[in-house]
Formats: sequence, C-alpha cells, structure tokens
Amino acid sequence: MTRLAPSAEALEAARRIMADCDRIAAISAREDGIERTYLTPEHARHDALAAELVTTAGMRTWQDAAGNRRGRLEGSRPGLPALLLASHLDTVPDAGRYDGILGVLLAVEAVSRLRDRAHELPFALEVAAFADEEGTRFGATLLGSRALAGTWEPGWLALADAEGTTMEQAFQDFGLDPGRVGEAALRPEDLAGYLEVHIEQGPYLEQADRALGVVTSIAGARRFALTVTGEARHAGGTPYERRRDALIGASRAVLDIEQIAREHGAIATVGRLETFPGGVNVVPGRVEMSLDLRAETDALRDEVLDLVLERIRGFCAGRRLELTVEQIHAAPAVRCAPRLMDAVRTGIRATGDPEPPELFSRAGHDAMALAAITDVGMLFVRCADGISHHPDESVTTEDVALALEALEAAVLEVARSGTGAPEGGDRR
Repeated sequence: MTRLAPSAEALEAARRIMADCDRIAAISAREDGIERTYLTPEHARHDALAAELVTTAGMRTWQDAAGNRRGRLEGSRPGLPALLLASHLDTVPDAGRYDGILGVLLAVEAVSRLRDRAHELPFALEVAAFADEEGTRFGATLLGSRALAGTWEPGWLALADAEGTTMEQAFQDFGLDPGRVGEAALRPEDLAGYLEVHIEQGPYLEQADRALGVVTSIAGARRFALTVTGEARHAGGTPYERRRDALIGASRAVLDIEQIAREHGAIATVGRLETFPGGVNVVPGRVEMSLDLRAETDALRDEVLDLVLERIRGFCAGRRLELTVEQIHAAPAVRCAPRLMDAVRTGIRATGDPEPPELFSRAGHDAMALAAITDVGMLFVRCADGISHHPDESVTTEDVALALEALEAAVLEVARSGTGAPEGGDRR
C-alpha cells in the first residue's frame, strides 16, 4: 500500500505524544523496566502528569473516586452527554510504553485540537485515564473502567496483593475512601458513546502494510483452573501399566487444546502448569494448569470449550485419571456499535486509506467494561511485529500522527451523523 502522509501539524503533535509516552515510561516501580500498578506511588505520579496534560488541553479535570484521571470539555451547551475517549495508564510487569498510554495521550491531544470547535458539538468531550486495566496488583482486571460503568464488585476490596495489602487498605493509603467508589459510576444517559484507540497487540495490520484498523468486536474470554489427578508413586518401582501419571494426561491436554482451538478458529493458551509432588523420581500424582480460551463470539468460544473438555476427559478416563474444572474468569464478547465503527472508518479514510481493514480484538480492553452502559468503538494502531506486554513494544511517529487525524475525524463524524445518542445495540 502507498505510504500515507500525515500533515505537518499532526506529525508535530505525534512527536509530543511520543515524548510524553517516554515521560510516563520513566514513572516505574522498577529500575530495570516499566511497571505501574494500582494505588501505588507510581499511580499517583502518572495521575499528576495526566492532570497536567489534560489541563493544558483545555479541560476541567478531577480524580474520581476510583482513582481515574478524568477531564471534560463542554459541547454546544453545558451539561450535554459526553463522548468518552479513554484508555489506561497502568501496566503489566516489565511492560512496553504504548499499551494503553498511547490511547490516553491521543485522546488528550484530539480534544486539544477540537477545543476551538467544541461549541459546534452536540455532546461534551470527556477523557479518562483509567488507573487499572491490567489487574497486575490485585488480580481483578478493568477496575478503573468497571468503576465508571457501575459494575464494580464490593468484594474486590478484600483482594490482597503479593505483600498481603488488601485493596481496601491500599485505597486508604492512597488517600481515597473505598466506600465511595460507586461515586465514579456514570449512567447510560451521561454518555453519547465511547471511543478507544489502542495498539493492535497483534501482527495483522503490519502484515497487511496498514497503519490503522477498525475494530469490529472484542473477544469473549473464559479462564479455568484445570486439575488432573492420578497417583504419585516411585518412578523406578512402578511399571507403566500400573502408573496413573497425571502429567501424561496434562501434556496430552495441552496438545489437544491447541489442536482443537486452531481447527475451529478460537484462541486457547495454557500459560501455567505445575506438577506435584515435583520429585524427579516420582510419578506425578497431580497437575494444576490454566486455560485461557477466547473467540470472536461467545458461541464459538463455548463450543470449543465443550470439545476440549470432552477430549481431555476421554483421554483421562483411559488412563484412570480424574479431571476437575473450575472457572475463574468470564467476560462476554463485545461487538462494537455500527455507528461508531462507521465513524472510525470515516476517520481512517480521512487519512487517505480508502478501504480501512477490519479486525476483531483478541485482547481485552476497557471498552468491554463501558459496553455495559453505552455504545463502544475502537481504533487499532499498527505495532511492530505485533509485540506487546514487552519492552520491545514499538510504534512509529507517522502512525501515531495518522491515528490522531483519524480520531479527530471520527469524533467529528459522530457529531455530523446525529446527536451521538447510543443505538442500544448488541452489548453482550
């Protein structure tokens, strides 16, 4: 594809964004990499920097009851529902510098560019820099966006981090009242929709030589703890025909999981596997393993799960092994609203790409939480080799400039196409 050329103004803004990504990357709990987690000193520092940027962009700003940094620019009259532009500033351990952060900074810059036209907009513009999306510290994900969506679970306050500090105590140490988290929640009537820009976290845009893509949906995920139980016995003294080797069952399960998922177009990962008792001369009596299963639709994901468990149970039965399955996480697939997909598509076309590619997101995003109360749309930005959650995460200044132009044009298209009222479409 012919290389697209962003405007000089957009390139200059993109250079600022890249520099601000570096400034935020310098805020870290570790000296050998990037790590920022919820309700920590690093959270306070990135919140202060975000407040500075949001204020400079011309917005009124505040930290909400869940610790998110918020900003608002009024539209044609005060008090209108808001088109929310957002992403997150927290990270996984040893992170890259663009996952989430790029989306926040693009949102802030887009509002700054639209400031002089705000009086034309049939909605307000709001920005949110979510304080926790990754769930690194306490294990529960999308905490910041779930607080805005009103789907915060009070039981999360009892979760503890690796040092034993509960979330409730962390709130208090941070200077927030855990009993007031619900005050961060928005109502459906408060919003005209939600747009999020994010690096793709996959290789498909790069393979297609395209800078930007329209997100059609976000994969629904289910996670499980699987336990294969056999019998631990002496490795030398137990004949093969007498063995109930749990690791044999688990190993076969790993292979079956990948094969079935690939055959049916789903995504399945065994990220953790631990054997017990763990002796080099002991037949493994128990294996605990994880399963992360995702697909473009809930129906496909659940169909693949049924096939996987049927295959594993059949093999385990033949080996006199037992399988137990515990679901530990579930998130339904989310379809992006057609009107916001159209707006994102129009925005990308404004950069010179006449046929924007469409992709479904295999990774989870804050848009999944906001879909509970409003229509959502997403714009993907190419990242080098699809690498994310890693220090080698990389984007180009030119692509960031194109993303900025596309986001600004998408906001104007939402305004042009109507009042921005949600369609009440598929929010599964």
